[in-house]
Amino acid sequence: MSLIRIRKPANVVVLMLLSGAVAAQAHMVDTTQRKDPLKVWGVQVEELEYRYSDDGEELGVWNADVFYGTDELKFRWLTSGEYAIEEQSYEGLENQFVAQVPISTFFDAKAGVRFDTPEVPDRTYAVLGITGLAPQWVEVDASFYYSNKGNTSAEIDAEYELLLSNYWILAATFDATVAFSEDRDIGVGKGLVSTETGLRLSYDLVDRAISPYVGIVHEKKFGDTADFARADGGGTEDWFAVIGARLVF
Repeated sequence: MSLIRIRKPANVVVLMLLSGAVAAQAHMVDTTQRKDPLKVWGVQVEELEYRYSDDGEELGVWNADVFYGTDELKFRWLTSGEYAIEEQSYEGLENQFVAQVPISTFFDAKAGVRFDTPEVPDRTYAVLGITGLAPQWVEVDASFYYSNKGNTSAEIDAEYELLLSNYWILAATFDATVAFSEDRDIGVGKGLVSTETGLRLSYDLVDRAISPYVGIVHEKKFGDTADFARADGGGTEDWFAVIGARLVF
């Protein structure tokens, strides 16, 4: 019995030493074979649509995001615009180039530059903001802008998607812009500038890569911005019927 008591602990010690050596070797292999962070890229066209307003205005609208990078550092090109089909002119044309880094589990910070080149005078802005997923699964994108004319403004975009089935999705969107100073040359007054509210019903054809949709959009200008629009012969509020598609590559 005494021999057994001596050998059993000895075997255990040997096994522990062997296990430690294997674990150490595995750790060394894992360290030496560690790879760089995975780089990803893609193109996401959130809106590619035709709009027809209650007063007969026709618009072509797009809102797209091209990205490249890793989870730790991502570069994005954000492009959006509104093209008046009858007038053959851009009512809005915006391009942003930003770098994005995580600041929490659900939110990233972004910084970069924005260029506005519609039919009105051009503007260049410094951009600082956050983007991510708020409680209740609401996608939020908030940005602060400082223009080359010294004007400041902020914009917040929110979107919520309700899955009606595996293929049918109802998306609600809300965008609001606030200006902290007036820029009369581009028709922007101080205070709440405008809001856009949308409701779109889409159907996923190919794993959310192609999703045609129909919906409605409401646009409204406020305060001094609305006064500037009326003085220039424009409207301050519009309802649009929309048809378009969401594309992901």
